[in-house]
Parts: sequence; structure tokens; C-alpha cells
Amino acid sequence: MLIRVIKNSQAKLAAGIAFYTCLPIPDDWNLDFQGIARFAPLIGLIVGSIQGIVDIGLEVLGMPILTRSAVVVVSEIVLTGGLHLDGVIDTADGLAVPERQRRLEVMADSTTGAFGVMAAIALVLLKVTALTDLDSYRPILLMTVAGWGRWGQLVAIACYPYLKPTGKGAFHKEAKYSIWDFLQNLILLLSLSGIQILLHPQTWLLASGMAIGGIAIALLTGAWFNRCLGGHTGDTYGAVVEWTEALLLCLLVTMNYHI
Repeated sequence: MLIRVIKNSQAKLAAGIAFYTCLPIPDDWNLDFQGIARFAPLIGLIVGSIQGIVDIGLEVLGMPILTRSAVVVVSEIVLTGGLHLDGVIDTADGLAVPERQRRLEVMADSTTGAFGVMAAIALVLLKVTALTDLDSYRPILLMTVAGWGRWGQLVAIACYPYLKPTGKGAFHKEAKYSIWDFLQNLILLLSLSGIQILLHPQTWLLASGMAIGGIAIALLTGAWFNRCLGGHTGDTYGAVVEWTEALLLCLLVTMNYHI
């Protein structure tokens, strides 16, 4: 029984990595896409840790912090294939339409509008500048924002209606999510704040922001999109990830200056 559970979890985790990232998965691995959203926060930690490794490597090579931050932000886009950023663009185009009933139609249009371009530029600028202002503890902070962004996505998937009968995010709603799915990921992400305090006790304020700010921003971002649209789509799932990351980075910059 235990072996079956482990194999099932491995199949879902591998499927989650294949869906959410561009990381290579061996062809002979079994993939089970049902309910992969419960692994999204863990996959976020994987993405964030790779970003952290990239950042450390570039620092060793002597790259200035501004350029390094830009490369780190771009590395996430590369790792995810722009999956979530595409959601930011489509969501912004949809929300720019005054008529609420036409927003989903505009979001489904493959043509990128001016508001989508502006949203993407604003998001990337926020991330790059915030990272540039964070000159310490960058690897764990990168893991933190990536994890909370995807925890917010999990909440949005489980708690709000899906607005399309079909779509790239529709299969997420077919799975059933329990309170344990939220709690185990919550514990995993809160442990990052605990590690930060253990390694650097003087940064308790920053660690608190990582935890409390992460939860609050992730929940509020998903709730805001739900209020604007009356539910969620695959595009807004991606937008929740990206905007939670960007806003949490901005919050952490503010707190880091008070340490």
C-alpha cells in the first residue's frame, strides 16, 4: 500500500514538473496529471532553488547585482516556458475591457493587447528592481516567493469556480483537494521562515514577512481576480503566481531595510 502511494505521488510530481516547467523528464516515467496542483508549491521551491543557484553562480563570476537580478528573473521565465507570464498578459487584456461579460472572450484571444504588454513590463520591472534591492538572503527569498505564488494558485484552483467548460486550466478543477493539501504545503513554506530565523535570528522581521506576507498576498491576489471575473481561468491561475511573487518581493524589500 505504501509503495503504491509513493509511486502515485512520484507520477503526479513528475507530471507537475512536466506541466509547470520546461525541465526534462525521462520518456519512460509514468505521468499522472490528475491533481498535480497540490504539488505546485513544491515545484515552486524547485524553480526558486534553481534561480538561487543561478544567482550564486553569477555572483561568484562577479556579475553586478542589477544584471544578475535581471538574469535571475529571466531564468524563471525560461524554466516555466513563460506559462505564468502568459497568464498575466491575457488577464490584463481581459480586465481592461469595461464589459465584464466580454472579458473572457478577450482573454481567449491569442492577440496580445497593449494592456497585456504593459502588465508584463510592469511585472518584470518590479521583480528586477526588488531583487536588486535585496542584496542578502537571495536564494531563500527566491524559493519563498516562488513557493507562495504557487500556494496561492492552489487556493484559487480549489476555492473558486472555473469559468470555462474547457481550457488549459480546466483539468485542475476535476481533482478533489483536501485540507491536508493546503496544510502540508503551508507547513513546507512556513519552514523556510523557520530556517531563516534559525540561521539569522536578527532577521525575524524579514522571516515574519516571508510567512505572514506570503499567506496574505497569495490569498488576496486570488480573491481579487475572483472578484473581478466571478471566478478563475488558466490565465488567472498564472497571474496569481506572478503577481504574488512580485508583490511579495516588494514587501520583503521594505522589511529587509528595517533589519
